[in-house]
Amino acid sequence: MSDDQAVTLTPGRLRSWPLPRPEGDKSSRGTVLVLGGSRSTPGAVLLAGIAALRAGAGKLQLATTESTAAALSIAVPEALVVGLPETERGAVRGQMDEELEGLVRGADVVLIGPGLVDIDETGALLEAVMDVIEPDTRLVVDAYALGALSQRRSLLQGRKVHPVLTPNTGEGARLLDRDLNDDLDEESIEIARTYDCVVSLFGHVADPSGSVWREETADSGLGTSGSGDAAAGVITGLLARGAEPAQAASWGVYVHAAAGQRLSVQHGRTGYLAREIVDGIAPILAELEG
Repeated sequence: MSDDQAVTLTPGRLRSWPLPRPEGDKSSRGTVLVLGGSRSTPGAVLLAGIAALRAGAGKLQLATTESTAAALSIAVPEALVVGLPETERGAVRGQMDEELEGLVRGADVVLIGPGLVDIDETGALLEAVMDVIEPDTRLVVDAYALGALSQRRSLLQGRKVHPVLTPNTGEGARLLDRDLNDDLDEESIEIARTYDCVVSLFGHVADPSGSVWREETADSGLGTSGSGDAAAGVITGLLARGAEPAQAASWGVYVHAAAGQRLSVQHGRTGYLAREIVDGIAPILAELEG
């Protein structure tokens, strides 16, 4: 793909594409449900959920393994935390009970994937979510849920919900069932068209029409544990505020990268943590939105 076909994301470009500014109480900024985690990876849900709040979401709900729910409710007092049945190995079971169904149906945005660890249980859970989610609810698919989706491509066929996918390059390769080439603009378009969705692939955002937005300032420091959870959370929070999928993904990848650039001055290119990226989201947004 030629460079002149992709839109390079800059502060000026984003300011000309302003985010919605919800008025009123927290309900006007949307309800987010983050569905994920495991006994060994509860932090992924925490990072994604706090990132969604920092991006402006109004209400946060976390659904995770019952063995970690109490600790998460203390760590994130701003959230409603629900414990879900888990396997002997501490993975979320792929089943939909009445309480979880109510949360899915009541959310404005559902993020599924951060911290999930069992591919079969995750696939069953993703299918259960797709069966009950409301047509006007936004869906973000991340991490293990992307691997499950790659094994169940027909899951999206005939659905009214078109998710935002947030793969890294390894997950992108699984979504296409082949190695990626060096042109990530073209690869992101192919994923978007294959799954009829907006995709955010390693700083390259595409939609099925072939439009591409590219973030060019990200550095290697973003390749740290939990960074992807933070990035998915930012996009989720922007969707909750009312941004359209391509806008939320574009703003999200820029803000994520900009937070990393700022932290690299303090901690070096590879010394900062995902939790610090999360803390940097709101200041970056405040500067961009004026």
